Amino acid sequence: MGFLQIIAISFALAMDAFAVSICQGIRTRGRNYKKALAIGLFFGGFQALMPIIGYFLGDYFHKFIMDVDHWIAFGLLAFIGGKMVYESVRSILYNGTCSGEESNLDLRELVLLSVATSIDAMAVGITFGVLKVGIFIPALSIGIITFAMSFFGVIAGNKLGEKTEIAAEILGGLVLIGIGIKILVEHLSA
Repeated sequence: MGFLQIIAISFALAMDAFAVSICQGIRTRGRNYKKALAIGLFFGGFQALMPIIGYFLGDYFHKFIMDVDHWIAFGLLAFIGGKMVYESVRSILYNGTCSGEESNLDLRELVLLSVATSIDAMAVGITFGVLKVGIFIPALSIGIITFAMSFFGVIAGNKLGEKTEIAAEILGGLVLIGIGIKILVEHLSA
């Protein structure tokens, strides 16, 4: 897997965390760099760890599914990307917002949000394991990019409001779908 693909996947996977970070920024009164740092560290850490876990699960199951691995990779990425786009469009249609009372983020909520935003990264790790792609550089890239986007997402959410959240989700979903299609086409034409 090339460097640009790793970066694209990293940005796509960080979009969920970025969107949640923007919500936290919207719900924060005034600049709160400590909160932005905590969210960045948790989201980035979980996003880096989950693909490694997924990778070893995918690596274990590869011998059972190697004839259809490209279909599994395509299916997982298309499902994850489609889910991101669907949830964003649904949010627009039903006027879903993340505004509300000021958020005092506790450790339990921070861990739950970290897990929820990193499930997609675990699925991508499974895909990497199935395709026998190295995991440590992508996991590091995913973690660093998620940290940065989450940190700045809190700050941006505090300034920009709710419109950025939906656009980020849609873009991330479309990137994952595109990468899934590319993997499928490469394997079918080989």
